[in-house]
Amino acid sequence: MGKLIIDGNSVYEIDEDCEKRREQRGRQERKQEPQRPWEEEQRRRRQ
Repeated sequence: MGKLIIDGNSVYEIDEDCEKRREQRGRQERKQEPQRPWEEEQRRRRQ
């Protein structure tokens, strides 16, 4: 299924399945990133 966006004379179709996959991929990438960048830096200094 898709979602239609009408903007003036332009019409866009959003692929909702693709959006879900993109959102899930973004969540996975955020899980891998440190929540607080300074903590990662401190870990590196300790090693």
